[in-house]
This record gives sequence, structure tokens and C-alpha cells, in this order.
Amino acid sequence: MSDESAEIQLKSLAEQAISQPLVTHIYTADPSAHVFDGAIYIYPSHDIEGGVPFNDNGDHFCMEDYHVFRMASPDSVAVDCGVALHVKDVPWAERQMWAPDAACKDGQYYLYFPAKRADGIFQIGVAVADRPEGPFAPEPEAIAGSYSIDPAVHADDDGAFYMFFGGIWGGQLQKYRDNTYAEAHQEPRDDEPALGPRVARLSADMKQFAEAPREIRILDESGQPLLASDHDRRYFEGPWMHRYQGKYYLSYSTGNTHFLCYATSDNPYGPFTYQGQILTEVVGWTTHHSICEVDGRWYLFYHDSILSGGVTHLRSIKMTELRYDEQGRIITLHPYGK
Repeated sequence: MSDESAEIQLKSLAEQAISQPLVTHIYTADPSAHVFDGAIYIYPSHDIEGGVPFNDNGDHFCMEDYHVFRMASPDSVAVDCGVALHVKDVPWAERQMWAPDAACKDGQYYLYFPAKRADGIFQIGVAVADRPEGPFAPEPEAIAGSYSIDPAVHADDDGAFYMFFGGIWGGQLQKYRDNTYAEAHQEPRDDEPALGPRVARLSADMKQFAEAPREIRILDESGQPLLASDHDRRYFEGPWMHRYQGKYYLSYSTGNTHFLCYATSDNPYGPFTYQGQILTEVVGWTTHHSICEVDGRWYLFYHDSILSGGVTHLRSIKMTELRYDEQGRIITLHPYGK
């Protein structure tokens, strides 16, 4: 495809898109959205051009700080609250501050983020603030026992907080077995169960794990684990948890097949049963999201790369309303119409 025809195609997709970028003055991705203090706060990655060649480990995703965005309502503009945390202020972290999330407990706000240590291994850290927009003060060490990427913290109805995390390939999840890293570890064979995200309940102070992380199994309609070869349905990265009508909904990215999918369970530890797709492919290689209820309506926050002309590591956050059918199944969205 010529550059001119690609540009025409992107323009057409932009015109057909079900939502427009919330932020255009910088590139943003991986939006984690919450309602705090009566407003919507979005905690995304901040994409920059780092000049690093593309590879499957994602080294070209060179993010180094976080901006927080506030929306008074789903129809209002997203206000940039400024830099909330920079990698240079995190003692244990060297580079690649990837997708974050946030939580609130007892008037304190907690920003959870992955970053690479000097040895190139990802861990997850936490920073604390008195306001949802920060600035956040990081803890001096990463969370003990944490690893991989994409922390997502779910506040359950009983007051417990759970962190879901993990991503394969560049996220290094395939290198872990029983929470222990070994360079020799690889993805499972095609006929073996796919790797699942990890979950751990957080401690009362929100700064550590209260238990060892455990793996979540995602099952098919027959109760069998999804296999590593099932790329259209198996877990890759970007976990998110929400509850709807008493059920736990685990949603995630399938990575190299570019879908957002979900599975349900009666228990935050699972096992979860696969249900279907939330969002079909967007422009750009990655897809990453969150789901947030605002005044009784549900919204999907996601990203694509249309604003940058299709550059995979320069993305823009978006949002659109999410709907369920009478059985509680999420109605699949198509980002540029069918």
C-alpha cells in the first residue's frame, strides 16, 4: 500500500470512528479510568518517540512519566493535570514506565506502575498522593514479589483490594513459574494451557502483597483451559476487573490478534469462563483498556494510533459507552463501525 493510500484509509477510519481522541496535545495510551471525588480520573501511559527500533519485546515503548487527566463528566473535555510521576524520581526504576492504574483508600491515592530495573527486569511499584491527580511520591522499593507489567487494582465490595497483572512477550510473564524468574522459561507449547494473569490481594496499607500471587485460569465453554494456540481468546496482557450484576468480569488483550476479550466468574481468583469480544481490532499493534461505571452507565476506555498516522507506539486514548444484553453479556464494539 502506498503512503498516499494509507493516509486516505486512515482518514476514512478516523471519520468512521465511534469515538475521537480525548487528548491530542500529547500521545497517551493504556487508559485506566476511575471515578474519584465525583469526577472521572484517567491514568494512562505517556507515549513518546524514543528512537528505539521496533521489536517484539516492545523496547520502542519508551515512556518515562505519567500525566493524569480529569473529566467532570463523560461529555466534558479531558483536563491535563500535569506530570504525576517521572521515572527519574523512582529510586529502583530505570526506564519504560508502562501501563499504570490507581486506587483510593481512606483518602489516600495510590498509583501502581511497572518499570524496568537496571537489570532489564520489570517490577511493579507504588506511589502515594493526597489528591487523585498527584503528584505521587514513590516508595523507595518495588513491591516485594511483584513482576511483569500491567497492574490493575480492583476494589471489591467487601473492602479488599486485588491487583491483577502480567503480560507475555515484552512483559516477561512467560519467564515465570511459581512466581520465580528463569531466563530458560518460554511460552507454553500450543497444546498446553495458555498462561493466565496473576492476582494477589493487597496489604492493608496498599503498598505490598498480602499473599503470594497466583495464576488465574481462563476456561472455554466446556470447562477446559484455553490453550496457548488459541490466540483469538487466550490471555496476552492488559487485565482489568470489574463487577456487574454480582459477577466478576476479567477483561484483557489477546495481543498479537488485537482483540479485547472477557471472561466471567463468581470468584476474583477464578477460574473464569470465556464469554466473548469487547472490542475488535484498532489501528496500531496494541490494544489496552479499562471499564468504568459513571452515574449508572458503563464506559470503555481504550486507545488507537490514528492520530499519529498509525505509529504503533504513539497512541491516543478514547472512550465510548459500553452496553450489556439481558443476560449480562457485553455487546461487542467495532471501533470504526461494521
